[in-house]
Amino acid sequence: MSQTTPPLKRLAILDDYQGVAKAMGPWDKLPGVEVTVFRDTITDRDALAKRLEPFDTILAMRERTPFPRALIERLPNLRLLITTAARNRSIDAAACMERGVVFCGTGSFGDPTTDITWGLILNLMRDLPAQQASLRAGGWQTSVGTGTEGKTLGVIGLGKLGARAAKVGLAMGMKVVAWSQNLTDERAAEVGVTRVDKATLLSTADVVTLHLILSDRSRGIIGAADLAQMKPTAYIVNTSRGPLIDQDALIAALKAGTIAGAGIDVYDVEPLPKDHPILSAPNTVLTPHLGYVTQQNYTAYYKGAVEAIEAFNAGAPVRVITP
Repeated sequence: MSQTTPPLKRLAILDDYQGVAKAMGPWDKLPGVEVTVFRDTITDRDALAKRLEPFDTILAMRERTPFPRALIERLPNLRLLITTAARNRSIDAAACMERGVVFCGTGSFGDPTTDITWGLILNLMRDLPAQQASLRAGGWQTSVGTGTEGKTLGVIGLGKLGARAAKVGLAMGMKVVAWSQNLTDERAAEVGVTRVDKATLLSTADVVTLHLILSDRSRGIIGAADLAQMKPTAYIVNTSRGPLIDQDALIAALKAGTIAGAGIDVYDVEPLPKDHPILSAPNTVLTPHLGYVTQQNYTAYYKGAVEAIEAFNAGAPVRVITP
């Protein structure tokens, strides 16, 4: 920061659903900064712009609140925009640069989405939610679950998270196959799995799990025709991004019983509306986008946000994200 540039004064922390931001972040390291926490998500653009207009610094929690160009241009006081983690496709980096807004990320901790992926798989295959409900209601065993050993796991997307999910499957004694548009035999061999084409994966897997970045190419990569290729005994799990799967087609398949069930942590609209049809779809285990929501991750996020503010004020921004 040059001598003529004033330090940051007002920080808005967005979408603190659990009300933990103040307790989990080292905000006492920023004595000159007024910290305001918002626990709700505003989707109305005018109301959101009015709320955020006074702040020179904003901390966004992942993609909970998008920052397109139209919003950034309505925030004249904004000087530093921080996203938790290292990237955020819902923030227009080019608009930030053009407006002179520094856009940066934070550190994170591990790959906690793997926990949720396998939590969903095991709850689906062993029918754990229904069995717990039966036990609490005074009942006992009401269904016969399916074990993982000897079954086939189909991994769509074999990047860092897909590879972690695949290795758990291998440890469970599963056969693991993988597909993505750019997957090579060499990459599959590195992870210890077999590369197959998309149709083969869908038609042979007992569990299909998605681990792709959302893009124009991957949006809707699982549609009605793809779901129709799956075995009626197979499950599908999505802990990446909701629009990877055509949600109307998924709900129709669940209601028709053409697949055995679905474990979903991500949705087309978040937070999920109370009347969303996925909530009434049968044979589902649904969680509210918990993939990255861990104490370790949040601690790393908030620590990184404080570092970003300190670095900006020192004139040497860190972890800057460019278009």
